[in-house]
Amino acid sequence: MASTFCQNLLFLSFFLLFASFSVKGNKHKLHLSPTSSQAKLNAEKLIRALNLFPEDDVNGGLNDFPPVETPKLVEKQFRFPVLDAAGPSVQEFGHHAGYFKLPHTKSARMFYFFFESRNSKNDPVVIWLTGGPGCSSELALFYENGPFHLSKNLSLVWNDYGWDKASNILFVDQPTGTGFSYTSDEDDIRHDETGVSNDLYDFLQEFFKAHPQYVKNDFYITGESYAGHYIPAFAVRVHQGNKAKEGIHVNFKGFAIGNGLTNPEIQYQAYPDYALNTSLISQADYVSIKKQVPSCVQAIRNCGTAGGDACMDSYQICNNVFNSILGVAGDINYYDIRKQCEGNLCYDFSDVETFLNQKSVRDALGVGEIEFVSCSSVVYEAMILDWMKNLEVGIPALLEDGIKVLIYAGEYDLICNWLGNSKWVHAMKWSGQKEFGAAPTVPFLVDGSEAGKLKSHGPLAFLKVHDAGHMVPMDQPKASLQMLQSWMQGKLSSSGTAERVSPK
Repeated sequence: MASTFCQNLLFLSFFLLFASFSVKGNKHKLHLSPTSSQAKLNAEKLIRALNLFPEDDVNGGLNDFPPVETPKLVEKQFRFPVLDAAGPSVQEFGHHAGYFKLPHTKSARMFYFFFESRNSKNDPVVIWLTGGPGCSSELALFYENGPFHLSKNLSLVWNDYGWDKASNILFVDQPTGTGFSYTSDEDDIRHDETGVSNDLYDFLQEFFKAHPQYVKNDFYITGESYAGHYIPAFAVRVHQGNKAKEGIHVNFKGFAIGNGLTNPEIQYQAYPDYALNTSLISQADYVSIKKQVPSCVQAIRNCGTAGGDACMDSYQICNNVFNSILGVAGDINYYDIRKQCEGNLCYDFSDVETFLNQKSVRDALGVGEIEFVSCSSVVYEAMILDWMKNLEVGIPALLEDGIKVLIYAGEYDLICNWLGNSKWVHAMKWSGQKEFGAAPTVPFLVDGSEAGKLKSHGPLAFLKVHDAGHMVPMDQPKASLQMLQSWMQGKLSSSGTAERVSPK
């Protein structure tokens, strides 16, 4: 999610990892320098749109721990106390939670879930990153593509289309300060993709060191919304690490971005076009709003060359385009234009906060008294100068080296809409650009019915998903699982209709 745009779902601990894997203490408050008041308001709007009410605006952990040395990574196997006993057992598949002590920080710990595949331990290892910036990946875990979903009474039911049916999957709380990940030092809060990608790479190295049996497995990076920034940066970092023979060689095969913000200059220009095509605005509105686009484009270019205040200016200028559309469209749910928001409320994800802050659940995970911060306004604000950066620039070199890239988007999302994503994918300069542009668009079939439109050439694929908004795995769970399976198996191709793998 970005802009007020992907800024809403875009925005949408085992502390000094110690022997007992449980912690108690007083919360540590971080006090960061204020950024733009608009950014703060946008962050708060995002959080409220999801009906989330985190007690803290950033996870500062606890501050009364003894200064003891602990392992870099501490992990435990767990079973949620309310998991439906009729389903598969945690012993059968292996569900793990852990903390990683980030080495290039003063006190940061990164929290993660790891779910072994329900199919085979030889399945690829997949990492999922939620956007925001500053929203926890547990939102996806419980509402999109995790092993289970939350029911209204806070019990868990197995997700028939969880991505753990095709992969060994990691859900990571990042950047630091998000979810259960925490720090007691404000210097550890990240402000750009260099810091974010280095932290993720350090975590990945330590994860494979702790789980050597998965090193040989294929590895894929996935996520949505502001992860359209995180993922390309992380992908470049992993590929560079492999080329430089740093640490453990990661069997990196590809990455997938769902409804992401990747190339803001192109994507912001597409807002008025998408809004007109979907009848959110009139032709007269379109002409008026379109006049704001050139100043947005220039501001983004200034951000790219000058950085700093120019990036803050571009954030404010370009959000005027998106906000002008909302001013006309009214209470439209900008994550799914088929729906209306009730005041500030667009989705109700509040159960995840209630569930994860229960003592029985925190005990099962080993996080003790560390609170869960669903979406962090501090992390959101800290990344504001990163917002308008173009993360597409690193992708062509990855394509040339055979790294598979899948860009997919639900057709009813306004915030990170399919049109803007399609435009930057087609405009991307690489050796296969012309062939990709000329490739046929074919139906993506699920159970014999068209579930989307697919276009591909070589390692690049673009999929427009029907009847889905910003969160494709939530709106079209079966189609999203089939997409993942087919893509990882090299069977998601527009050389023919794309129905190759059917989720079991």
